[in-house]
Amino acid sequence: FFKRFLDAKVVPYIVTKKTVFKWQEGFWATMKKIFDEEYKEEFVKAGVMSEEKSELQHLISDAATMQLIRWTGGGFGMAAHNYDGDMLTDQIAQVHRSPGFITSNLVGKTDCGTKIIKEFEASHGTVTDLWNDHLAGKETSINPLGLVEALIGAMNHSAMLHLENNPNDADAKDVHDKVFTFTEQLQRAMHNTFRYGQGTRDMCGPTGFTTEDFIDKVAWRLGRYLAKLDEAEFSYPPPELSEPDRQFRRNYDVDHEAAKKLFDKYDKDGDGTVNFEEFEKMLVKMGLAPKTKEVVQQDVKEPDV
Repeated sequence: FFKRFLDAKVVPYIVTKKTVFKWQEGFWATMKKIFDEEYKEEFVKAGVMSEEKSELQHLISDAATMQLIRWTGGGFGMAAHNYDGDMLTDQIAQVHRSPGFITSNLVGKTDCGTKIIKEFEASHGTVTDLWNDHLAGKETSINPLGLVEALIGAMNHSAMLHLENNPNDADAKDVHDKVFTFTEQLQRAMHNTFRYGQGTRDMCGPTGFTTEDFIDKVAWRLGRYLAKLDEAEFSYPPPELSEPDRQFRRNYDVDHEAAKKLFDKYDKDGDGTVNFEEFEKMLVKMGLAPKTKEVVQQDVKEPDV
């Protein structure tokens, strides 16, 4: 955990509900001991944490769910027990509109303690309903990002283990490099396909791609990337992903007819637009017009204490 976050240069947090579940106290104590003895100086040296703020921080699980909403700039990571981890990752997925974004990794060691064992899976499970629709010949649109990220993790880890077991084998090194090159471009192709607005329907609404169409688009982009690894155009950053239309949200319940009547009320000349003068009158009528500093100060009432 700490090494991964040090490599990524993000601040670690430990999440428990130890105020209620006393058995979780040991998890916090163990993580803090490891951090203080083995990683604290490394985080400070890397500039991830300062000398003044180098203590490992603990978050109650309730607070952690709120911080995920507040800390929109990223730069942090959380370690938690399985249940809390499931809750936090599902929350992140839903904030970004799709459980398909999250992959789950289980990490352990061999009996001899010399090798890392990793198991990768998509956090959303088997998506049985969509699989049954597919078997029935119905059109589906499943976001495969979490599943593919899990596959990429498994491929990379397998290649790494193979090289570790055969450090002086030129073929093992060649396989390792080819696997990592392929998975890096596959990941780039998938991410960029979403960035270009060519995602599945959980992200792009009713006009989004079906499962098969999305896979075809990623395959086309992956082939293009692999063929152009050495070309300058490949280094250009993809476009920024814009905020999706709010009407695709499940809780979208705007009354279009009422909104149209309200718009027509302030569209005095009936040209389908509201100019600045009409817009200003609308804000005044609704009590939403920003006030000058002097007026704001006059409106402030002294507390009656």
